[in-house]
Amino acid sequence: MTELAQAALSPPNLVASGLLIFVLLYWLTVILGLLDFKTLDLHLDADGGLTEAPHDPHLSVAWLNGALAFFNLGRVPLMVFVSFVALPLWVGSILTNYYTHNTSWLLGLVFCLPLLVGSLLVAKVLTTPFVKLFATLEKDQAGTNPIGKICTVLLPASHEHLGQAVVKANGDTLMLNVKAASAATELHKGDTALIIDYSARSRCYLIEPYDDAR
Repeated sequence: MTELAQAALSPPNLVASGLLIFVLLYWLTVILGLLDFKTLDLHLDADGGLTEAPHDPHLSVAWLNGALAFFNLGRVPLMVFVSFVALPLWVGSILTNYYTHNTSWLLGLVFCLPLLVGSLLVAKVLTTPFVKLFATLEKDQAGTNPIGKICTVLLPASHEHLGQAVVKANGDTLMLNVKAASAATELHKGDTALIIDYSARSRCYLIEPYDDAR
């Protein structure tokens, strides 16, 4: 175990180990309830699919969206995908540098490039079974319409920055990504807010401050 820890913290493996530590810390915050597992996520377009790009200026965007969709990004939460990338990348980095007796940070970084490509392909295979699962979860959540209901802000939100709120709807407790409906409004943790709309472009709900006394 000591040798493994030393190898993980050696210069050639620092990039892969850093990514794995980041993933572990992220899931720890999710387990503790500080973040929702969809806090860091990608939105390919309004419908969560690919953005059509019939004109040349947008071809690069279409290509990027196509690449993201190929790897199931936008269909599974970003951090779920990154988790499936981080572990094989870390294992591959440890083994590669061990068997090549490499102690160079620069050479370890060079090794990381093909290992990253391989890890992305592994992650695509491993996340494919989860595509339908998350699609079903989103469909079920969409069927429980929280618009018009009162929510409690868990993570600060503004018109530009995504936050989190919790709401009870039809007996279910939902964790929602939210933004302030007004550009001049900022909502803080613990604030009570009214859910007034859903932004398909941002894939989040729009909320405004709600005064219980009114």
